[in-house]
Amino acid sequence: MTLTVGSLFSGIGGLDLGLERAGMNVIWQSEIDPYACRVLAKHWPDVPNLGDITRIDWSTVVQPDVICGGYPCPAFSQAARGRNTAPDLWPHMRTAIGALHPRYVILENVAAHLGRGFAGVLADLDALGFHAEWSVVSACSVGAPHVRRRLFAIAYTHGGRQPTLTLDGEALQLSHIAGDRRHRWIPTADDVRADDGVPHRMDRVRALGNAVVPQVAELVGRMIVGTP
Repeated sequence: MTLTVGSLFSGIGGLDLGLERAGMNVIWQSEIDPYACRVLAKHWPDVPNLGDITRIDWSTVVQPDVICGGYPCPAFSQAARGRNTAPDLWPHMRTAIGALHPRYVILENVAAHLGRGFAGVLADLDALGFHAEWSVVSACSVGAPHVRRRLFAIAYTHGGRQPTLTLDGEALQLSHIAGDRRHRWIPTADDVRADDGVPHRMDRVRALGNAVVPQVAELVGRMIVGTP
């Protein structure tokens, strides 16, 4: 059975694309950035965008098997040095999880979140009935030519099966994936970009800078899809 996905803080769909490559089906998204919304509408024309997470009535939303999201990171990032430069939207994602009771939750954030606020997120997940596995995974671990270290977590219901992945014949848990494991990056037409200098519309640069590398999301998604 194909797992369904509800995507929060969807951005330009990096998590969504990777999870679809892993065999899942995105049934709704939530994003408010105008440029990102146009990208989502182009690539997922039949998937509803629920808009502002702070205004969603979760009683009207279809329950997915998986809720994924990379809630905004400025309060946790090294660049912001812990300054509260944006509202903390994790409580709204927590509300969505509590209302919809998915089988799995996938979280993505900056690596510095481990030392700033992640313990509280884990406590919230536990209170909602979830165990969690997490690791800092680099884009270069799937063969990308840049580091881009990001925290990924998979939460699964108490009593549920722990997601695992087999790579090169070795069964791995997310907590045991080394950030420097290198696997072949298979480029697609969508991965190719021409360098024409700084673009006029900087919203594109911001969207790409905030995006999840789809190949990493696919790796995480395959852990769930392959769970008996």
